[in-house]
Amino acid sequence: MRIGELAKISGLAPSRIRFYEASGLITSVGRKANGYRDYAPDTQWLLELITGAQAAGFSLEEIRQLMPMNASGWQHEALLSGLKQKVEEIEVLQQRLARNKAQLLLVIKGVEGKPEGMACADNAQMLMNRLREEGVVGSSDRRDVAR
Repeated sequence: MRIGELAKISGLAPSRIRFYEASGLITSVGRKANGYRDYAPDTQWLLELITGAQAAGFSLEEIRQLMPMNASGWQHEALLSGLKQKVEEIEVLQQRLARNKAQLLLVIKGVEGKPEGMACADNAQMLMNRLREEGVVGSSDRRDVAR
């Protein structure tokens, strides 16, 4: 199939498909006499795999190492290790996001509960002090980095 058709069914721009090809993530079967790239039917599946992996946080290099068509073929242990590592990274990110969400909800509650007649700046200072006392503001993600 030609790149235009592949772009249409995959939802990706032709330039992105060419980028993935230049990066060694996909291959074209070859070029026709008119110079058009010819892609195998399973290229659409590979593009979905690549974009899904990117959405999950994999870098292109990580994806390249995990693709079944890399130079060494699909290495079972390396594949499992890479996938498990990414799950751990996602779990750390989820924990960080949960803390960020909790912080935002506390700030919203504090802003909505501003005492009548108190200036916004004073309320903001009071809220920051309360969050600092509760250990919400000022805590870092050092715990995540240590993992």
